[in-house]
Amino acid sequence: MGLIIGMGGTRPQFAYDYYYGIEWDTSVSNPVPTRIGKAELHASLPVQSLIRRCVLKDNGEVNYYLHANDSTKRDNGAAANLTGADGQVMVELPDCYYRFEMDGLKRRALISTEPLPGFNKWNKAYISAYEAAVQRSTSKLASVVNTDADYRGGNNTSGWDETNKTLLGRPATNISLTNFRAYARNRGSSEWNCNVYRLHKELWWMFAIEYCNFNSQASFNAALDSNGYHQGGLGAGVTTLDGTKWNTFNGYNPFVPCGTTNSLGNHTGCVDYTLEAGGYDTNAKTVSVPSYRGVENPFGHIWKWTDGCKVLIQSEAAGGLSMFYTCDDPANFTSSGVSNYDYRGDLARTGGYVKEIVLGEYGEIMPLSVGGGSTTYFCDNFYTSIPDSGTSERGVLFGGAAAYDAYAGFVFASTNSTATGTDAYFGSRLCFIPAA
Repeated sequence: MGLIIGMGGTRPQFAYDYYYGIEWDTSVSNPVPTRIGKAELHASLPVQSLIRRCVLKDNGEVNYYLHANDSTKRDNGAAANLTGADGQVMVELPDCYYRFEMDGLKRRALISTEPLPGFNKWNKAYISAYEAAVQRSTSKLASVVNTDADYRGGNNTSGWDETNKTLLGRPATNISLTNFRAYARNRGSSEWNCNVYRLHKELWWMFAIEYCNFNSQASFNAALDSNGYHQGGLGAGVTTLDGTKWNTFNGYNPFVPCGTTNSLGNHTGCVDYTLEAGGYDTNAKTVSVPSYRGVENPFGHIWKWTDGCKVLIQSEAAGGLSMFYTCDDPANFTSSGVSNYDYRGDLARTGGYVKEIVLGEYGEIMPLSVGGGSTTYFCDNFYTSIPDSGTSERGVLFGGAAAYDAYAGFVFASTNSTATGTDAYFGSRLCFIPAA
């Protein structure tokens, strides 16, 4: 990419000066790709450095930004109100430009702050800092730190409020994709949504390019490498519970309070959270809660229902394809049919660790093929099932839950459930996508 994009300085300005990204070979199992583009940009990270937490009003106006190092404060140092009274606690994803390339066995993902030739744009949008809660009195999806009964999480069991399995202050679960969408829209418009595929995908590529790693569960390392680049991953995340013990403890309901990573502010890192002895287990159990650039638990803890994508899975007799569709206009999101959705490719027909993703022009992160491992290729698993007859329309859940261990991660997806599916560990996020 040696195109001249401007003149008038001491030397011509080339596109190469303004993009950075990663390159990998689909035949190579190493999950660490190669950094490409302007080397200095991998250190300064001009796109990722613009990601920041804020408190957003229902009309889409930023009430105030939060302190870079402590989300309990405003950016001016005054105390922030994270209960929902001032707005929803969100993470602002900036305007940026991206390009994905497929060249034989080579694949590339590039980003820039500039509108370079051949690049597409991701418009500014907002994703919740926390896994989504629900204000029970109004059925509004929320991103808050609030322990009032009106925001009780999980399956809303009130009898646990004063126990070690309280759901106060936890994210809401046991809700279908269809209802998550409706609860988000109750904030006033179709600009409000539950977790949205485009934003989850964008966040994944931000991470993969910044850390130059497809293994989001690689050990967290706060130190920069010798070149001044970030390295490692986000650690195991909240994925290390024993499933039987978790079920006995609270029936697979969430247990990590929203806001556990507030002390990290906009920074990436992990904060320990401990389940006290005598609850989940006879001994205390500590989990590591990750935050990527202010987005708490981007994978693990609970599955995240994700809108703006779906799969039409055919039985073998009906055609034998698993066709993946996306929609970037929230006004057209639906739980029935693919009108106004775009076909993006066919997915793997069996589950397993992801070996290759669909990618294409828009960077799809769904599995094209499986056959990898927990530390090879994309390092995350894939769940799917084939109907006995006809075609089944399925939604997509991302990230995995607290007992999924190495299966979990940014790219761990399940296409086993229809949009009406619910479970004690099915949650979501809150998103705001400004109308064009």
